[in-house]
Amino acid sequence: MSLLNRSKPRADVELNLIPLIDIMSVLVAFLLIYSTEVESVQNSKGIEIPQSTAEVKPKSAVVVMITREHVFVQGEPVATIAEVQGAATPLVEPLRAVLERPMLAGAGSTDAMSSREVTVIADKSLPFDVVKRVMATCSASTYGKISLAVLQKEKAANAS
Repeated sequence: MSLLNRSKPRADVELNLIPLIDIMSVLVAFLLIYSTEVESVQNSKGIEIPQSTAEVKPKSAVVVMITREHVFVQGEPVATIAEVQGAATPLVEPLRAVLERPMLAGAGSTDAMSSREVTVIADKSLPFDVVKRVMATCSASTYGKISLAVLQKEKAANAS
């Protein structure tokens, strides 16, 4: 007798998809519940954002991030903090040039330009003069609304 004749016939293998579907439905429900209130804004590990009690959340906008060393627009380095502080004018010209780029600014009427938004994310240890110059530059360019990103403070529980 040969080896081929002695081998046992293989049983048909079945794939049960019901447990996989159950797990996927639980994951979908979890993600739907916990992702509804999340607003994501670019952040860097080098920035500590101040806290606020404001209830209104900012809309999606162009992000200007100010770290302790640099100013970024949409993740692109624009200027250093030393350049911002040492500028002779109250505006940061490299920042203004980047903010007025056609791809970043978008096309539209003057009404659309005044409704565009910039979100400024600044480290809370920065001097106010730096943040003021960056915000003045944003308002001098074609953006009508400027938001300062802050962390929302937790509300204290009532004792009663």
